[in-house]
Amino acid sequence: MSINNPKHIKMSDELLDACRQHLANVNEELITKAFEFCLEAHKNDLRASGEPYFTHPYEVALIVAKELPLDDVTVVSALLHDVVEDTEFNLEILSKEFGKEVAEIVDGVTKISGIFKGQEITQAENYRKLLLSMVKDVRVILVKFADRLHNMRTLQFVNPDKQRRIAQETLEIYAPFANRFGLGRVKWELEDLSFKYLNKEAYEEIARKIKSKRRERESYIKKFTVPIIDKLDEYKLKYEINGRPKHLYSIYRKMVTRNKPFEEIYDLFAIRIILDSENNNDCYTTLGIVNQMYLPVPDRFKDYVSIPKTNNYQSIHTTVVGPEGRLVEVQIRTKKMHEVAEKGVAAHWRYKENKTASEKDMENWVNWIRDIFENASKDEARKDILESFKLNLYQDEIYVFTPKGDLRRLPVGSTPVDFAFEIHSKVGYHCIGAKVNGKIVPLDTKLHSGDQVEIITSKNQHPNKNWIKFVATHKSKNAIKKWINKEEEDVVNSGKEIWEKKIKKLKLSFTTSDIAKLSTNLKYESPRNFFKSIAQNKINLDEVLTATKEKEKKEKSAVLEFGNFAEIARDDIGGVLVDGKKSGILYSYAKCCNPIPGDPVIGYITVGEGIKIHRKTCNNLLKISEKEVSKLVPVQWPESAGSLFVAGLRVMGEDSPGILTEISHAIVSYQNTNIKSININTNDSMFEGSVTLYVQNLDHLSSIIDRLKKLKGVYTVERFESA
Repeated sequence: MSINNPKHIKMSDELLDACRQHLANVNEELITKAFEFCLEAHKNDLRASGEPYFTHPYEVALIVAKELPLDDVTVVSALLHDVVEDTEFNLEILSKEFGKEVAEIVDGVTKISGIFKGQEITQAENYRKLLLSMVKDVRVILVKFADRLHNMRTLQFVNPDKQRRIAQETLEIYAPFANRFGLGRVKWELEDLSFKYLNKEAYEEIARKIKSKRRERESYIKKFTVPIIDKLDEYKLKYEINGRPKHLYSIYRKMVTRNKPFEEIYDLFAIRIILDSENNNDCYTTLGIVNQMYLPVPDRFKDYVSIPKTNNYQSIHTTVVGPEGRLVEVQIRTKKMHEVAEKGVAAHWRYKENKTASEKDMENWVNWIRDIFENASKDEARKDILESFKLNLYQDEIYVFTPKGDLRRLPVGSTPVDFAFEIHSKVGYHCIGAKVNGKIVPLDTKLHSGDQVEIITSKNQHPNKNWIKFVATHKSKNAIKKWINKEEEDVVNSGKEIWEKKIKKLKLSFTTSDIAKLSTNLKYESPRNFFKSIAQNKINLDEVLTATKEKEKKEKSAVLEFGNFAEIARDDIGGVLVDGKKSGILYSYAKCCNPIPGDPVIGYITVGEGIKIHRKTCNNLLKISEKEVSKLVPVQWPESAGSLFVAGLRVMGEDSPGILTEISHAIVSYQNTNIKSININTNDSMFEGSVTLYVQNLDHLSSIIDRLKKLKGVYTVERFESA
């Protein structure tokens, strides 16, 4: 049979052109033969629209060729996908005319049609059939997606009840599976088309609002992109830059989940920069350019280039503050990344083989997935395949079954212990062994999709720490940790009791914060570990608490000494000047940084406490003043020709006869410096002392410090800073 009708000739030519443009190898003779066979097989059938039925498989084949381009066998299978189900031709004829491969794909599409039913998809057996029919040949599901896409695009021709049923099925089943395959564009279109028939009113309202804001948004996007374009050109990068399409169902879903009006959800502008480059580093260069132009929002950055999503999606996502303070989402990706994001598994295959995949390579690739799902072999080579082949359809989750056939979803890498906790926490806690597909296996065995798992329990069995090393789910890890922590609780409580008795005896008091600091100082990861060590007698508590008590005494003494000195020094100089004068304004000194004469200071207006005087280097002041610069006021210490202020020094070193005299002489012999007070304490051939003296400025004080440091036996000389 040959094509005589001009319309049919034109259609055939259009399909072949699409194949030549998008596929690496094209068997034109086979495609033409399939087109003619399709035309003949469906010649007496009509669609709901009144068109000849063969236009449907033809359009499905066009979608496969243009939008999901994998190979010519998939196009041929798309043309023939309804032949077995709707005509008198059987699989045997297809196998004879077009080869076993095409016949198997058509068979898979036919079988899968009966499984994709919303109300049945929850049944484990249907899931099992669905998975196995999909993984025999990935092209089965690609044809099925194209079939559903065309049905959704022409859904207006069927009755309203059928429209809603098909739309609901598409939204619940097809769209999520399309996403799993990395078919971003297909997923969005299926969702939007389903939304159109399930909630027409909301669909049309959002569409109308988007249309009304179109000009305003285009104008803003243009304004936003101009400086980026200039810089990209400067770097000689080749690129496409455009506003990212907004998907109606996505907007609607956000409106519902966030309970916000359209205006708040849609206010976020979005652009996409697609680089004509094979160098992924150009994505980061472009990110640098965008961040150079506009301020990035730190918690809105995602790098899927370095770490792709499980469906192989790669892109950089960032949000920046654009003109007029509006937030703009920016996606940056290469052409290759964009095609993989839009066309998923098919595009990745083409890039993976550099568009020169042989039929043998294709066969091997299809078999990989089938083997992974159908065999639970622990062969190392198979593990390597799993590692390297990121396109495994369910790479991030597996489907396993209970002995009764109930389905459980688990992450890849899950073990029987994960499965046990998924059933119930009590089953997990008492899990002692497991059977996978009827055979007893170790508890750390990795499960595979399709495995049937039976858990063996014992009341005497409890989780142990080793399980943490191999379990994969958060649920398992948390439950095991909880159990282990519970066992430790008695030990910890015992340690706490000993601790409470000891501190009561020594008349010490500790806050939660004090205990945390002490345990950290003693190199414990947490207070719990500290209390465990006490209970296990691994720590000399008397020694620790005695040292703590002595330290506390010293610290109290130091605080008092500095506090007295600070008060004397401030009074001595006459306080601070606000705006250059003594104005009688209420002020006090901040305890966080304890400013003393000689420190550069600044005032901060508080509510109810007047002005707080801080050191200019105070961390607290830097934090609170970032957003309230207007509350800062200039203050300074009084200064006049020949005026002096009191400064304080701590001096430590080796005790020796006459050390007090040497210290005093070193001070007074420099510019007749006056000493206000000096106090030296000795202990075990060491001395520690404090000196208060009158100095003209910080340079004067620095010179005194240098002179004291040169004295024999003096180890440390430092200015009083704070407690």
